[in-house]
Amino acid sequence: MAIIGKTWFVLFFLSSIFSIVSSRKGPSSSNIDWWCNLTPHPKPCKHYTTQMNNHFKIKHRIEFREMLVQLALNQALTMQKEAHENSQQQNSSVHKTVHGDCLKLYENTIFHLNRTLEGLNNASKNCSPNDAQTWLTTSLTNIETCKSGALELNAQDFNFIMQANVTEMIRNILAINMHFLNHKTETEIEEGSLPNWFSVHERKLLQSKSPMKFNLVVAKDGSGQYKTVQAALNAAAKRKYKTRYVIHVKKGVYKENIEVAVHNDNIMLVGDGMQNTIITSSRSVQGGFTTYSSATAGIDGLHFIARDITFQNTAGPHKGQAVALRSASDLSVFYRCTISGYQDTLMAHAQRQFYRQCFIYGTVDFIFGNAAVVFQNCNIFARKPLDGQANMITAQGRGDPFQNTGISFHNCQIRAASDLKPVVDKYKTFLGRPWQQYSRVMVMKTFMDTLVSPLGWSPWGDTDFAQDTLYYGEYENYGPGSSTTNRVNWPGYHVITNPKEASKFTVAGLLAGPTWLAKTTVPFTSGL
Repeated sequence: MAIIGKTWFVLFFLSSIFSIVSSRKGPSSSNIDWWCNLTPHPKPCKHYTTQMNNHFKIKHRIEFREMLVQLALNQALTMQKEAHENSQQQNSSVHKTVHGDCLKLYENTIFHLNRTLEGLNNASKNCSPNDAQTWLTTSLTNIETCKSGALELNAQDFNFIMQANVTEMIRNILAINMHFLNHKTETEIEEGSLPNWFSVHERKLLQSKSPMKFNLVVAKDGSGQYKTVQAALNAAAKRKYKTRYVIHVKKGVYKENIEVAVHNDNIMLVGDGMQNTIITSSRSVQGGFTTYSSATAGIDGLHFIARDITFQNTAGPHKGQAVALRSASDLSVFYRCTISGYQDTLMAHAQRQFYRQCFIYGTVDFIFGNAAVVFQNCNIFARKPLDGQANMITAQGRGDPFQNTGISFHNCQIRAASDLKPVVDKYKTFLGRPWQQYSRVMVMKTFMDTLVSPLGWSPWGDTDFAQDTLYYGEYENYGPGSSTTNRVNWPGYHVITNPKEASKFTVAGLLAGPTWLAKTTVPFTSGL
């Protein structure tokens, strides 16, 4: 995990600019300097805009935003081309691993930039400012993940120059799009409702207690169409229409690494219970993988749902980073699932994710990433770490002040796992530490047992990194570890008393769907 620094004054600088220019109509003629000076990185903006069209007249912020997305897409395509050419020249296993990750991440970046551009240009306005901010945030996160993997495996000769260009261009769009996000029309949200990506059929699938109709069945004993989960996913990827596709994974231990590819949308995996259906592997960074590629399950396809399954990484505490589940599936749900590992168990990598009634086990940074993610009615279990280690429940990766991401725990339980209980006094457990400059975590209405340190939160190593730029909040928690009396006194730490502030981190506030369905019996709560 590489620390990406960013100066705090940019946020205030841009906020003041936005307040000034919001009352203006903009320049009457082409003035690239004027527009690019609104961004945190004006130099690449001016350079690539001038290359694109010297006589292009920008009259409105909407035009400027779309132009910036197109420029970022052009540079991302160049970045992908160069990476593909370089990958042909790499022979070492380390470089092959890094390049494999990066090519995939670059493809995903291009997918989301295209998605944003098409959405903004669409006359039906099917891309809200929040959608755009989410997809742009994901594009930026992908590039940073590529860089982190190269640093992890000491591939220091990896070409970061083009990455830096694309990164700065995406940061510019995030800053410009924030104006639209701040001025969006507020939508009333009903308590107990589900976001609009859930159809009536999908809600029934989640709550159903009666036998479902499955598109495919996976069974180790040969009683289904496939014996491995990946074989079923590969078959699903070939279907003509990407409507909801339900795969039943029967009881058994499936020793494999699975991938739900970026275009394999609307997959639902249904197990026979989290104790009965287990997908497991043991990849780790010490075993030669990046954190990203160590995942037992890697999910990229949109609208993914998992129910009644365990995702597990058995590498153990001595192998370092070893991911059980990595998800970058937008508008995804994990319901009654177990995610089990030690360091870096759950990589909530990007986009909007929801976890309900799940069990999550780990030690160091075991819930990390840069998604907008809500854990509701989940059980969080800290395990026994290595001697000399402390448990860090979260390491949130928000590296830009305009990214709309964060980790939220709502009505959860934070307890010691069975191996930690007998020695709980020998190891410290913290709610989180700042992996990136603008790390953001909220814990609300959650039970904290005695394992939680009175300080609550840990610094990053021996530094004061991000303590004035992060946002860590606690609201109406309870239990012996919930007292805020002796918590850290960082500028970015907050004891929340205002429910309006806490509501920003609910399903409605953090996942921020533009429209919501009416009340439903599905056990999801949108507000506090």
